[in-house]
Amino acid sequence: MSDINSSQYIGPEKILQKKQDYIIPCVYHFYNEPMQLVKGEMQYLYDHTGKQYLDCFAGVSVVNCGHCNPEITKAICDQVQTLQHTCTIYLTENIVNLAERLAQITPGRLQKTFFCSSGTEANEGAALLASIYTGKQEFISLRQGLHGRTKLTMSLTGLSLWRTDTNPVGGISFAPNAYCYRCPYGKRHPECDLACANEIEGIIKTATSGQVAAFFAEPIQGNGGIITPPPGYFKRVKEILNKYNILLIIDEVQTGFGRTGKMFAIEHYGVEPDIMTMAKALGNGVPVGAFTSRPEIADTYTRPGASTLGGNPVTSAAALATLDVIAKNNLPARAAELGKYLKRGLTELQKKHPLIGDIRGHGLMLGAELVNPDKSPAAQQLDTILEQMKDRGFLFGKNGPDRNVMAFQPPLVITREDLDNLLNNLADVLAHIA
Repeated sequence: MSDINSSQYIGPEKILQKKQDYIIPCVYHFYNEPMQLVKGEMQYLYDHTGKQYLDCFAGVSVVNCGHCNPEITKAICDQVQTLQHTCTIYLTENIVNLAERLAQITPGRLQKTFFCSSGTEANEGAALLASIYTGKQEFISLRQGLHGRTKLTMSLTGLSLWRTDTNPVGGISFAPNAYCYRCPYGKRHPECDLACANEIEGIIKTATSGQVAAFFAEPIQGNGGIITPPPGYFKRVKEILNKYNILLIIDEVQTGFGRTGKMFAIEHYGVEPDIMTMAKALGNGVPVGAFTSRPEIADTYTRPGASTLGGNPVTSAAALATLDVIAKNNLPARAAELGKYLKRGLTELQKKHPLIGDIRGHGLMLGAELVNPDKSPAAQQLDTILEQMKDRGFLFGKNGPDRNVMAFQPPLVITREDLDNLLNNLADVLAHIA
């Protein structure tokens, strides 16, 4: 129990009432009996009663360095007391230092960056840059991909759950994703010869007018169900795109900054993106997004552009401190090591519980897909597991088109002991799930 005075908080019931009265109802929440979270310390969260929870979702891959990391918090507080905001029409130092740092750590020749406030905005900007550079307006993205909540990025999203717009943007074609567990062709890797990647060429030839600016992809699809392409997938994709002079835009909003065991998940595949987008963990909870590209692409965006809050002194200070913490503690290597440990533990549970149909992912971005004996999605069982694990003090996510995939995306500062506690409690809960 933490030293929290519950009397100073209104509690879950009153929050739910205010939420119903004042929040647009699309803003949903987990759990039938949700708690009020009031405090965070590294890998732990606390509710208004002082109960501690092990956070295995990290605000959906945001607080990679832990909640209220003291080094990042200090950098934010120091900056907010000197210069909080100006806008990019004035010169400040943090923004250019951050852009320089990103040029040093991003793959290949990526060098020039535009800062904004979210992953959605980053993807929107990346699409604009691709059209400016190529002079083309069409896009291809993947089924089960998620790229944002604006009109264009929602139209690029291949998950019906998130496609709220009743009149989506046209000129977007969808390719099959590399969902090996449920291969759309009924094949197995590697005998499949990457049929899902090869299909992209057929889509270019038949479903587009040939004026495709870019192909959008998450290297691991987060909300899509931690869908993890096999080796060689993105190299084959890039070969096809190069043949038709189509840019590759890689969305690292969930996968970036050490999450998968490398600084960026696309590094697992040995491919250089033409444009890369990022957000979430870049600021460890401070709203910052960015898209970065090679100079010859970036330099075509010359008409005036600005993001009022993007890259302001405080968000840039937070991001610089975040990158310092990641480097100093070698968090990508830590994620790789602990991810293997967690995956082994989940695999042992899978041997005892056929409810776990598939385990996939890299590093500390892992998904366990729950299925019935006929391999149909076991979404109801996952809801029960989530609720019971929450009651035991463990939080993780659910995703996939049928919401039947347990998503483990904890702060990268989590410990092996924490993972043991998670696995032991999950074993107890699974033992009582029909």
